[in-house]
Amino acid sequence: MSSDATRIGVLGGGQLGQMLGLAAIPLGLECVFYDPAPASPARMVGRHECAAWDDHDALARFADAVDVVTFEFENVPAASLEFLAARKPVRPGVRSLELTCDRVREKEFLRSVGVPVQPFAALASAQDLDLALATVGPHGVLKTRTLGYDGKGQRVVKSAEELAPAWDALGRAPCISEAFVPFDREVSVVAARALDGSTAVYPLVENLHTRGILFRSVAPARVPDALADAARAHARRVLDGLGHVGTLALEMFVADGTLIANEIAPRVHNSGHWTIRGARTSQFENHMRAVAGLPLGDTSMDGPAAMINLIGGLPATREILAIEGASAQLYGKEPRDGRKVGHINLVARTRDELDRALADAEALARRVNRLS
Repeated sequence: MSSDATRIGVLGGGQLGQMLGLAAIPLGLECVFYDPAPASPARMVGRHECAAWDDHDALARFADAVDVVTFEFENVPAASLEFLAARKPVRPGVRSLELTCDRVREKEFLRSVGVPVQPFAALASAQDLDLALATVGPHGVLKTRTLGYDGKGQRVVKSAEELAPAWDALGRAPCISEAFVPFDREVSVVAARALDGSTAVYPLVENLHTRGILFRSVAPARVPDALADAARAHARRVLDGLGHVGTLALEMFVADGTLIANEIAPRVHNSGHWTIRGARTSQFENHMRAVAGLPLGDTSMDGPAAMINLIGGLPATREILAIEGASAQLYGKEPRDGRKVGHINLVARTRDELDRALADAEALARRVNRLS
């Protein structure tokens, strides 16, 4: 299928789906969203099939209504995706989901394509505890192999004695134990791959998290050019290794002047929201272009840009727009502690101008943010 795909089925109807739908409209593409939640934010920008993930009749109706299927979050049940893949093309593809929804397989994949990762070990039984300690060392991070986001499903382990209690706290679920990386900064690179294999990579972004939730992204990251070039090369290896079609994000640590990969998000990503105003083609538009079989757009930027998340609370829109170079993106979600309910995008001509606006936007967000 080439650019004949005009009806895009999106699995998930959260804020990422909403922004995909907004990006699709100017391209003449129609989005149909599948999400069990009646109040999904994406319902405002496209048709919404509200049904359970295991409702085969609803899934069949959804497949009949679209030309191609994509997803806005990676926790789509495998059985649902397989059901749809038998009926319509799925882009990025089942492989991208299978290799990134399991943290052990994801790390093995990254290592196989030449992207550096920290030492890690799988932990599924009490017999694995000693092996994990021998492989990873006493200071690490224990994470569930599947699910978990925004800091959920993980525990920091600072000594050998803390590993077993941390595993107990995670319900003795299958886990990955990763060596702790004493990083200087957190960065990510958002990139897209088209149906014909061509790629487009955005400038490297520097991120700041609060309690495991992304608070701020600034582009371009203040790192040496050689490091930024290496990050973009890593992203291309991931795209090609997966045979990915669409947008993804590769999150990394900068430690002692080197890059260590943390994880892959096989979809549009929070750290790429700045591209809506800050890049010539947003990550959402490039994802829609890719899954529809269209050429990718220019990922360059005309000046520095940033994004601030609004978590758990919202300021008055007037306050956001009073900040120089700011725009508001509000998701229509009911505020509650720890929930992303919107973000502020900032653009500027110079880094000094951006830093001044960032200070105002951060102060505003910190005033209203409610973290669980």
